[in-house]
Amino acid sequence: MCGRTACSLGADNLRRACAYRDRGGRRRQPEWIQAERYRPSYNKGPQSSGPVLLSRRHLQQDADSSERVLMDMRWGLVPSWFKKDDPSKMQFNTSNCRSDTVLKKSSYKGALLKGKRCVVLADGFYEWQQHSGGKQPYFIYFPQTRDAEAEGKEGDEEWRGWRLLTMAGIFDCWEPPAGGETLYTYTIITVDASKDVSFIHHRQCWALAPTVLSLRMPAILDGDEAIRKWLDFAEVPTQEAVKLIQPTENIVFHPVSTFVNSVRNNTPQCLAPIELGATKEVKAMPSNKVMLGWLKNSQEGSPQKKENDLPRWTSQFIHSPSPKKTSAGILQQWLGKEGEPAVKKRKA
Repeated sequence: MCGRTACSLGADNLRRACAYRDRGGRRRQPEWIQAERYRPSYNKGPQSSGPVLLSRRHLQQDADSSERVLMDMRWGLVPSWFKKDDPSKMQFNTSNCRSDTVLKKSSYKGALLKGKRCVVLADGFYEWQQHSGGKQPYFIYFPQTRDAEAEGKEGDEEWRGWRLLTMAGIFDCWEPPAGGETLYTYTIITVDASKDVSFIHHRQCWALAPTVLSLRMPAILDGDEAIRKWLDFAEVPTQEAVKLIQPTENIVFHPVSTFVNSVRNNTPQCLAPIELGATKEVKAMPSNKVMLGWLKNSQEGSPQKKENDLPRWTSQFIHSPSPKKTSAGILQQWLGKEGEPAVKKRKA
């Protein structure tokens, strides 16, 4: 499942990171719809708001269905047919929906068949491994290239910052029975976990019978072509779009502090790599003092930071785009002989 994410880019950089080519081949950035509602966060949970991509045609009937817009929606789908006056009165969890039942459950079927498909954006998501001493959290994300060391300049044609994780979602619009503002909400589609994500669950698997065990991960759309097909509901029918919902092995992860366990904690410390088994987390060595500076500064101010206060990812997170070379190798090269913790990735 997917129960916690991070999305720390400010509104302007998020828009730049979502640049795409339209049907005519022109490079464009999606327009924000009510950008002032968006708040970056290192620790998002269900019922909070998060950024999603969707086709402009959902909001403007004569728009090109390939044109994309950004919206901040509440996580946890409220079906349009929900009759009570308060969405919090829903008695079931709709933050995730299983790919194998999405066309069977009334909460999701109607919205999906109407083409209400969206892409949920995040730096990555968190998953917890159960062991005898408790639960160890991990941060899971797309492999990054060395371009992610800097966000690039405003005039750059190509985004050179962090590659966002793009997850397949469904959204719906709920109108209060007594009238009022329409509420936009979404759910993240989940699929069977890939080998790497299953590894994180490995220790808790032994206590579960095979018939009970059902490890899940978000349905990740890997590449702009997959994103285009998922969003363009007018050109790509539901039957074709659902074929995109597959597990992916194109992810890496590293252990993070249990600081992230509380959704109230919202600083870069939530996703900073740690060394498992160490009595202390990352030491203030020259090779990582920049990241520790971010951690310190972020705790001195509000979680709702200005755009320039957001972290510029260091090579603690950088690794080779080649699937045969794990992030641990690149990280160790960057750290040199400092002996600092490496990003963890299971060998195949």
